Amino acid sequence: MRIRERIRECARELGQHRPIVIGFLGDSVTQGCFELYRTGEDSIETEFRSGQAYHSKLKGLLETVFPSVPLNIINAGISGDNAQNGRHRLGRDILCFSPDLVVVCYGLNDANAGLERLEDYANALEGIFQELARAGIDTIFMTPNMMATRVVAEETDPLLRSIPEGPVEHQLNGDMDAYMERAREVCALNQVPVCDCYARWKCLEACGADVTRLLANRVNHPAEQMHWLFAAALFDRIITGGQDVQEASVEEGKEYETL
Repeated sequence: MRIRERIRECARELGQHRPIVIGFLGDSVTQGCFELYRTGEDSIETEFRSGQAYHSKLKGLLETVFPSVPLNIINAGISGDNAQNGRHRLGRDILCFSPDLVVVCYGLNDANAGLERLEDYANALEGIFQELARAGIDTIFMTPNMMATRVVAEETDPLLRSIPEGPVEHQLNGDMDAYMERAREVCALNQVPVCDCYARWKCLEACGADVTRLLANRVNHPAEQMHWLFAAALFDRIITGGQDVQEASVEEGKEYETL
């Protein structure tokens, strides 16, 4: 990916290159949404804390390792968004900033539409990838977290209890799995690297983790600590390309000590 060369040249030639720009296109998780709370008899709002979202944590990691490299983050996440909407606003919210890399993350709201909308999701992703490719922009597709697998027993508020019911159904009946598998297929066809965080969440569940407890809203928003999983996975995907460290060092023409 060209982003690695951009990081290297900025680190080596301080002040000689424009700052690196990384854009993030996605839904509420990207925007930085966490807990839910009541605002009225029939209304609910979400807690917005973009500074604690995964892209902010990724920025901190990159700035720790490459302190001299200027880096700008474009947060184009919108709560409730899906891949089709993301495709329509790509130019307005992402391309106008001429980013070096765009991380696309969709699937949570898309899967809630059921399998009958699966190809709409696939077509929208392909449209996003193709437009980014035409613009010569590096792209990573990051699969999202799992949704809740149950309604928490201690939640007694009828309105708050009703919200997870749909996501729980789509997670347990295989819809979310099908969406993620279709996304991987679209990425393979379009040669888009995948940062497969959904697979990581599935591994956590297989190891006995209560994935519902790892969600701040017990529906689909990861707890703040879980955003580190996304940040670390993206850091690895950007720096090594997902390869073994020794493979990556050979590809870059460098020798690194194996720790």
